[in-house]
Amino acid sequence: MKTFLVPAILALSAIAAAQTPTQPPTTPPQAGRGGRGGGGGGFANAFPQHPPSDPAMVERGRALYGVNCQFCHGSDARGGEGGPNLLRAEIVLNDQNGELIGPVIQNGRVDQGMPKFPMTNAQVADVAAFIHSFRVAGYDASRMKPPTILVGDAAAGEAYFKTKCVSCHSVTGDLKGIGAKFAEPRDLQQRFVMPGGGGRGRGAPSNVTPTTVTVTLVSGQKAEGRLVRIDDFIVTLADSEGTQRTFRRDGDKPKVEIHDPLQPHKELLRVYSDKDIHNLTAYLVTVK
Repeated sequence: MKTFLVPAILALSAIAAAQTPTQPPTTPPQAGRGGRGGGGGGFANAFPQHPPSDPAMVERGRALYGVNCQFCHGSDARGGEGGPNLLRAEIVLNDQNGELIGPVIQNGRVDQGMPKFPMTNAQVADVAAFIHSFRVAGYDASRMKPPTILVGDAAAGEAYFKTKCVSCHSVTGDLKGIGAKFAEPRDLQQRFVMPGGGGRGRGAPSNVTPTTVTVTLVSGQKAEGRLVRIDDFIVTLADSEGTQRTFRRDGDKPKVEIHDPLQPHKELLRVYSDKDIHNLTAYLVTVK
């Protein structure tokens, strides 16, 4: 949907009002919670709504979103601990069938903590259909929260932890008492599965080591520091004194090595199943 649609609608409404005799309101306007200057319904209608999608596409997209996106962007796409609200993102509002969302999913935004996801265009279209199935409103009163996410098997979660997590974590070390540190199991789930979404989330732990990068020039000289930005054309780092340095990239030159302490979590996001996550969460809440 084009970004000029809302202003155009407002302009047409103003013209129609000017040509219609003023009538007293039949009901007083309700004091809304949905936004500035009026009822929530009017503000909600200011957001462009997508037409209903094929139910089969929505269901396929729901499954893909649940495995790849939910733990950063929330179960209803309104944002999680690590990712922003997708429903109000301009790129999502303007997207129709995944044509704008696709490049972001497939290429990622590494500098912002979002990995690449090797989805086909058809899979992207399914994810887009699922995201577009939510109504965009000015107030999130309709946001649905499950009564509990503790539906997994704690014993199976412990077995999974010992297989996949013990190389980096310990329930007697860095995760000691983790089950008592979070009032909501959902917060524990999101923090552990993807702590802070690579550092840009609202609840990023302060003790997470930032992503660093080593740039090796053709001459052999190396530059190291905190990763500030990287794409196909440049890489920017901040050295130990905070000075930023930018290097132009041409294919695999210069050599760029990214050291992301959260990379194991990002890689697991591609292979996690809902069952794995629920089981792991059910186990971690017992670690008091």
